[in-house]
Amino acid sequence: MTEVEISRLLAGLPLPAMLISDGERVQACNAQALALLGEGIVGRHPAIAVRAPGVLEAIGRVGPETPPQEARMSLRREGQEQVFQVTVSSLREGLVLCVFRDVTEEEKAGEMRRDFVANVSHELRTPLTALMGFIETLKHAAKDDPKAREVFLGIMEAEAGRMNRLVRDLLQLSRVEAEERVRPKEPVALKPLLEGVISSLRGVAEKTGDRVELVGDPVTVPGDRDQLVQVFTNLVENALKYGRAGQVVRVSLSPEETVRGPAVRVEVADEGEGIDPVHLPRLTERFYRVDTHRSREMGGTGLGLAIVKHIVSRHRGWLRVESVVGEGSRFSVILPLG
Repeated sequence: MTEVEISRLLAGLPLPAMLISDGERVQACNAQALALLGEGIVGRHPAIAVRAPGVLEAIGRVGPETPPQEARMSLRREGQEQVFQVTVSSLREGLVLCVFRDVTEEEKAGEMRRDFVANVSHELRTPLTALMGFIETLKHAAKDDPKAREVFLGIMEAEAGRMNRLVRDLLQLSRVEAEERVRPKEPVALKPLLEGVISSLRGVAEKTGDRVELVGDPVTVPGDRDQLVQVFTNLVENALKYGRAGQVVRVSLSPEETVRGPAVRVEVADEGEGIDPVHLPRLTERFYRVDTHRSREMGGTGLGLAIVKHIVSRHRGWLRVESVVGEGSRFSVILPLG
């Protein structure tokens, strides 16, 4: 194979590719490989270019009579960890081709799926275990005890409700993620929508003596009314649940200028305990809770803010969280006007 043929071969590959010759030297690379592994690797030993034992072992194993070998390689570039699947194959005696495919996003997606399944299993296992235990008790030890039966049935109802909320939120999250690429365009008047949300949560506010105030001028945005109701119901309800008793929850509408043009900021501010800054970057992760026990006691599934994030993203907006420990939190949704 001539130098010209080798250059054409490598240039025609859409992925980073490196050719290793008889003398165990890097004979040639395409532009993508040079950008990935470094400009000065041609003519040097593969161990200089690829500092991954698995890849070097695959290079040593491959031959004209062996099938292509697969290996993994990790690189840290610009502060980010990248994972590559390297396919090593023999073109002819003594000539080895290495092709690098970036599988970082696939790895992250796989890890997210595994974590998601593990979290769902954990969230369901607890109420299911409780239900099974109470059912067993009602069948035997408490079979003829009306008082115990009433207590156990109340707990079973609460646990079944918890599972129902979890399944509901999982289905909602799935639907929101499926629609995230399609931006809604229906005109939605935000002030009447927020008035409706506040009215629907009046009973929650009255339990702790809270008050919800709404200020701001009427404004219309393109959106999905039902999903926006869900966003602001979640934020206002959280402010009522996790704020201090007798507080004033302030909901405000104000104009906002963004890099994409004019927008509106809807801010929900409480007078609660506030959130430690260490938790803020993870608040919208699925099943992440600042206080796991308290959240579960109040009926939380750990999915509410994840759903909010995806809905806001679908509306091409932003979710901002500011909090000072001891003073309260402010959740802001910024929605483009056009």
